[in-house]
Amino acid sequence: MERCIARERGALLFWSPDGTGRRPTSRVQILDVFSLQVATGYTRDPQGRLLLEAQPSLAAGGSWSLAKAAQLIRNDVRPHRWVALQQDRRAWGLFWAGGGLQHCRDLLLAQAGEAETASGPMTSALVPVTPEALLRVLLDLEAEQPGAGRTSPPTRPWRPALAANPWKLVAWTSMAWLVVLGITVAGFMAVLERQDRQLELLLERTTPASRQP
Repeated sequence: MERCIARERGALLFWSPDGTGRRPTSRVQILDVFSLQVATGYTRDPQGRLLLEAQPSLAAGGSWSLAKAAQLIRNDVRPHRWVALQQDRRAWGLFWAGGGLQHCRDLLLAQAGEAETASGPMTSALVPVTPEALLRVLLDLEAEQPGAGRTSPPTRPWRPALAANPWKLVAWTSMAWLVVLGITVAGFMAVLERQDRQLELLLERTTPASRQP
């Protein structure tokens, strides 16, 4: 996983492990890893500070050059929420199905520091990584249209393997369900492991008592 993580002028990147194609003009999407949303554009607040806008839909998200994405993340008022994700099938799969999302969450939480975390921006709008939340992002469930007040419209949205061939869409839909299944199984195994530990502790406590005359 460490091979997928890089920094670009203060912005966190998630890249294919081989690192191929990482140039200033390489295409990325900008993701808020805490709200599970994808940047669609940006506006400015009354003080002139940059605010990235986002929606819970990969298809609605904008496509940015690496250099532009790093600039936007660095200048946003919440720079420690965002990850630039390479528009690459391997990087996309490792991020959503290989643990990259949680790894980036942990890195950004550590980077933000206690002062910013305690003030609320990092923990507000924290969306748990549940099957329902991931399905909404990956399969565009209940996706809204981008807002009309966007300052800079992004280039054509990128969707992994989107093509006229319906079999490709079926394949990526199946992959999304596999991601959800993997998360569900991992949660179930974690519950079983905790129950096994509790049972072992209970047996350790009851066995000495049963041996007493």
